[in-house]
Amino acid sequence: MTLITGLFWLALTVVLYAASRGFHRRFPSPWLSPLIVVPAILIIALLLLRVPYAVYNSESHWLSAMLGPATVAFAVPIYDYRQTIRRHWLPLVVGVVVGMAVAVFSTVLFCRLLGLPELVERSLAVRSISTPFALAAATEVGGQSGLAAVFVIITGLVGMVMGEWLLGWLPVRSNLARGALFGAGAHAVGTATAHKRSPEEGVISSLVMIIAGILIVLLAPWFSHLI
Repeated sequence: MTLITGLFWLALTVVLYAASRGFHRRFPSPWLSPLIVVPAILIIALLLLRVPYAVYNSESHWLSAMLGPATVAFAVPIYDYRQTIRRHWLPLVVGVVVGMAVAVFSTVLFCRLLGLPELVERSLAVRSISTPFALAAATEVGGQSGLAAVFVIITGLVGMVMGEWLLGWLPVRSNLARGALFGAGAHAVGTATAHKRSPEEGVISSLVMIIAGILIVLLAPWFSHLI
């Protein structure tokens, strides 16, 4: 029975995502993105039917397992734009280092100003990188991987919506800058959005996201002692 129930929720998730993608193409508002609509519908349904998350995740965990390969797949188009990356490697690297430092330490600062528990603070510290990297880094900095995953998703969704809004009125015309904004501010969710806007923008976002993730994972033990 648990298997059938789990498969039902897995199928429902896939069907809802396919339907919401079609709806989003017709009404391309950031608030109608499948990444917002589908989780909202599923959460409401699970709460109303009093279905435990463990039951939902019993078969749907395969969708989460695909995050790793999906993140790696973002790196494939980078090869096609290697000349562009060679020309702009220095500002990209400097931007990622500064951006991640600001993201981590500003998060820690606000957590302490708000008096949040240390576990929440350390889990939030890795919110600005994609989920596979965040899960690895969270334990290194003394956080909790489950909390980190939730914060990463929230950061990605907010970054996607805010990124679309900001680029609507900011005089930013460079694909390099626009892609970097999505990659650093909204990781995988932002990168998917950037790919829809422009191939070059998507490639830069992918590169920034990957560099940021690797950087945070490698420096996580140092961050752990520093924060």
